[in-house]
Amino acid sequence: MGKLMQRFWRYLTAALTGRFNEMADPKVQLEQAITEANQQHRQLVQQAANVIANQKQTEMRLNRAMEDIEKQNGLARQAVTMAEDATNRGDAAKATEYTQAAESFANRLVGTEREVETLKQLLLQSTQAANQAKQAVSQNSMALQKKLAERQKLLGQLDQAKMQEQVNSAMASLSETVGQDVPTFDEVRDKIESRYAKALGTNELTGQSVESRMLEVEQAQVNTEAQAKLADIKAQLGIGTGAGTGSATDKPSEPDADA
Repeated sequence: MGKLMQRFWRYLTAALTGRFNEMADPKVQLEQAITEANQQHRQLVQQAANVIANQKQTEMRLNRAMEDIEKQNGLARQAVTMAEDATNRGDAAKATEYTQAAESFANRLVGTEREVETLKQLLLQSTQAANQAKQAVSQNSMALQKKLAERQKLLGQLDQAKMQEQVNSAMASLSETVGQDVPTFDEVRDKIESRYAKALGTNELTGQSVESRMLEVEQAQVNTEAQAKLADIKAQLGIGTGAGTGSATDKPSEPDADA
């Protein structure tokens, strides 16, 4: 039963994830990815800063230890010298005290020298870690800059994809049924062409009928009467009658042969 529930939960998670990826806006997801990359880079920089700080602290501790060695070495030398002088003066008590002080400085010197060796190893390791941290930050910074540059390219491609999808949708709507109450472009075109063809056919049939011929005769008669009326008006005005329709009396008389 437990395994079945685990399988069902994994299936449900995968299904919901796939559904979410289908519905999610790629632009928003791209910005989320860039934000996540920036956050990871800041965390990496912080971790690298801690590593470098550890290296610097180890280096400062080593420098102080080296200074302590030089100081303790000088104090041990001074104590030995003073013990030798006390012995030469016959002051055994002072000689013993200076000798004990010299031994104490020597013990401190040995401990500091051991600390120095340890710090040298730690410094070597911390320096390697610091160099690796710097390199990691540099590489991640270059990768982040590359992602930022690719973001602009991807945003441009996304806008182009959206525009192309709108064009494809518009083209598809011209040939596919949009809805039950919305005709397609092809359907509207077929309807208009059908009405136009029917009108042309009806006009052809009307032009061949007796009524059409009667109308033509009536129109011809009207045109003839109009031409006659126009000629009568011109004659009354004396326009266009002397050139080609004048009488014989208007011609000049011929000269008499006997004259």
